[in-house]
Amino acid sequence: MQLPDKPVLLIIDVQKAIDHPRWGVRNNPHLEANLRQLLERWRQRGWPVYHVAHDSTEVGSTYRPGQWGNEFKPEVQPRAGEPIIRKSTTNAFLGTGLEKELQENGLSTLVICGVITNNSVEATTRMAGNLGFRTFVVADATATFGKRDLRGKWWNADDVHHLSLANLNGEYATIVTTDELLKE
Repeated sequence: MQLPDKPVLLIIDVQKAIDHPRWGVRNNPHLEANLRQLLERWRQRGWPVYHVAHDSTEVGSTYRPGQWGNEFKPEVQPRAGEPIIRKSTTNAFLGTGLEKELQENGLSTLVICGVITNNSVEATTRMAGNLGFRTFVVADATATFGKRDLRGKWWNADDVHHLSLANLNGEYATIVTTDELLKE
């Protein structure tokens, strides 16, 4: 796999909110370690890193601004010069200026990671693909939680995660692993 010059590492919603017990059991216990490795590699190469933060407008949300859950997790703390995109929907492009900023900086390849796979990661990836960005999603640097379907069946987090990645693979993005990217 060959990444072009200046691929953007787009880290979505990796905030303390995901550690709240209300979310339940998360898949991918290696999320933070893989994110740390990717972030280190991107910074070593001088490649662009964009952080996306969810600022929920819902009362009682673990992502609400001003609460502990709105803070970035320590493993992905932004550094000076790394853009922070603040959003209030699941889509990092909607109402944020992200598309314009990427285009103005000549950035056309996105490597997407973060949470929640079937929520903000999937919504942002679909939009990125539709907007014409060359898009990769890092399977082992994304994570989600279990979910009940409309028939009442419970799906564990790993199943939800893999179904979401299957939705994205091919049409909207190429699914990759941390190891594949670290070989670049």
